[in-house]
Amino acid sequence: MITKQSIQSILKIVLGNALLGLAYAKWMVPHTIINGGVTSLSLVIQKVIPVDLPVISNSLTVILLIVCGLFLGKSYLMKSIIGSLSYMSFFSLFYFLPFQLMIWLPIDFLLACVVIAIGYYCCLSEGSTTVGVDVLALIIHQRNPKRSVAKMIRNLNLSVLVLGFLTYGAKSVAIGFLFSVVYTWVLGKLLLWSVNQTDEIQETVEN
Repeated sequence: MITKQSIQSILKIVLGNALLGLAYAKWMVPHTIINGGVTSLSLVIQKVIPVDLPVISNSLTVILLIVCGLFLGKSYLMKSIIGSLSYMSFFSLFYFLPFQLMIWLPIDFLLACVVIAIGYYCCLSEGSTTVGVDVLALIIHQRNPKRSVAKMIRNLNLSVLVLGFLTYGAKSVAIGFLFSVVYTWVLGKLLLWSVNQTDEIQETVEN
């Protein structure tokens, strides 16, 4: 049965992926910022395989979606299918649309950090993954709840930077490193705020 709450959850997941698709297509990719995520890995692969970026990114997303279904269960899988289809659609759409949002690298960097952190928050707070490296982070967190999802996403992103260094050079990797630190810090604050809000609501109901 479809409830108002489930519709709101789906809309929040779609919104999150729309923000992610926009930020990656219009800020991260044009500036070739290698932050270690799926899109960054796709940029690295594109250096070897001359295929449109969305094709590579979407293929990696499908592989991670399968991993999500195998390790995170049906609930995560169903919401992640919505998330992955949304992200693939929005990223491809914004990638091919002929408009630019780039202003100046420092401004674009800050905008990307905030928008991507909010996008991840919208998905993770509704029990959905963006079907990126967060899938692996959530699998680890499921087995060890003490491990911070935001910090694990950061570490997984950083692990891809070596490949980025070899293909795009030190500047792209240095900016990507800083980006990973900043946006996961913002994400961590948003997730902590969400937990505190939930606790406050629960205490109000109980009282």
